[in-house]
Amino acid sequence: MIDPAGGCPHALNARLRAEHGAVAQVVLPGGVPGAVVLGHDALKEFLAHPEVAKDARHFTALHDGSIPRDWPLRAFANAQGMHTADEDDHRRLRALVGRAFTARQVERLRPRVEELTAELLDDLDRAAAASPDGVADLREHFALPLPMSVICELLGVNPEHRGRLHHLSNKVLVATDTTPAEAMAAVRELVELMGTIAATRRAEPGEDLTSALIAAREDDGDRLSEAELIGSMRLMLVAGHETTLNLISNAVRALCTHRDQLSLVLEAKATWSDVVDETLRWDGPVSWFPFRYPTRDLTVGGTVVPQGTPVLAGYTAAGRDEDFHGPDADRFDITRPTAARSLSFGHGAHYCVGAPLARLEATTALERLFTRFPDLDLAGPEAELPHQRSFIGNSVEALPVRLHRR
Repeated sequence: MIDPAGGCPHALNARLRAEHGAVAQVVLPGGVPGAVVLGHDALKEFLAHPEVAKDARHFTALHDGSIPRDWPLRAFANAQGMHTADEDDHRRLRALVGRAFTARQVERLRPRVEELTAELLDDLDRAAAASPDGVADLREHFALPLPMSVICELLGVNPEHRGRLHHLSNKVLVATDTTPAEAMAAVRELVELMGTIAATRRAEPGEDLTSALIAAREDDGDRLSEAELIGSMRLMLVAGHETTLNLISNAVRALCTHRDQLSLVLEAKATWSDVVDETLRWDGPVSWFPFRYPTRDLTVGGTVVPQGTPVLAGYTAAGRDEDFHGPDADRFDITRPTAARSLSFGHGAHYCVGAPLARLEATTALERLFTRFPDLDLAGPEAELPHQRSFIGNSVEALPVRLHRR
């Protein structure tokens, strides 16, 4: 049985791989049978398999009455957008969204990312200086507002909505220990808020992605339904800040507890891109991501996964798979040659469209943070940091640090 409260996934991943191999049968919250793919090679094959779907119409138990209507994870299955679409529908939606995330478009965002990073480092410094013990929460003052500001500016979301959007997106798509009533209420409020944002952009279109998606829908009404519009906005908002928030936080934790690795990059013996790659592999921002469904009984990693089974992609497990990354896969090593081949951004047709933006934000944030505060350290033992209450998101709830200004 999967613990809805989640926690650090690595010990559980290691135990499941030792007991079951590349694929394990699991019981999802609510007693729903499922599976998780844990091995790197098996996951890579599964993510790109032509007989694996994302559309929940292939999730048999979701429609035959065996799963209650208030099942908390139903929000993941029923969401509409490119992340739950297949084939032509997926290509159509991805083509509309992908224009904003090309390498050229992302590079145009670099000056704004650098400007925001500098402003937020000032905020972090002020927060630490104002604290009686010189401690500031790096997640609150730096790792969260950077990607949240960037994705909201990209989507044309007014600043007054941003705090509530983070709370709701975390409640709906990260926290997995919520009650059914809490989950359903958060889904309804998030959809309503997205509708309000879309209505604002419809009335006052601008040079933002939401306005562009609305224009595409109105120019050719069958290209983007209202549900697809709201679903696409929700996906970009959540994926555009929650994962990068965790990536930056996990990288800072790793570097603070592996000072030898931090020295390598500060001495230009490795790059900040190497840090991001190894963090994605060693302690990725997403642990087990729902859902994919075999469209027939499928053998994956030597295990038969029945048709219609909801399958989780075990990204953190694959990242420490010794068969692929070597016998020292549990060690954080920014010179590791296989790190750049991790699957944390996915693989195949559903590879994360926002990966270039996440990399830009993370490398910029880490370089500027440790250049300004090279002696920055955790304010307490890393093992005592509270972990996210989720088996989907993988990070800590707070990251108190001391800047140790020189």
